[in-house]
Amino acid sequence: MPAKTPHAIARIVLLTALVAPVFVPLPALAQDIAAGERSWNKCRACHQIGEGARNLVGPQLNGLFGRHSGAVEGYSFSAANKNSGITWDEAVFAEYIKDPKAKIPGTKMIFAGIKNDKEIQDLTAFLKQYDKDGKKL
Repeated sequence: MPAKTPHAIARIVLLTALVAPVFVPLPALAQDIAAGERSWNKCRACHQIGEGARNLVGPQLNGLFGRHSGAVEGYSFSAANKNSGITWDEAVFAEYIKDPKAKIPGTKMIFAGIKNDKEIQDLTAFLKQYDKDGKKL
């Protein structure tokens, strides 16, 4: 095998540098619970989550995913929310949180929405930590 010239070695190094990132996993696409908790700060003025969570201006959000809309005991939901037929899952929540009034016209929720998909994924990961009793899973 002939000796490699400095020029040939430089080409190999350059090609490796260009191709290698294609095969590296992208951790930024993973859900980030800590970032979701920061996003939760936008929600906490109206909602609570965790053990001892109460209904405030909005309902407590323990065990949100899998729950039917309008089904939190002791909270006075709008007729639109109660009659929406929604069962909360990641896709429905993502659509709702982008524009609550568009997803459920007539909802009492006054919130401009979260438009960034990554932020919604992170917030979802944070919310999914809590079971219906507010205990972290």
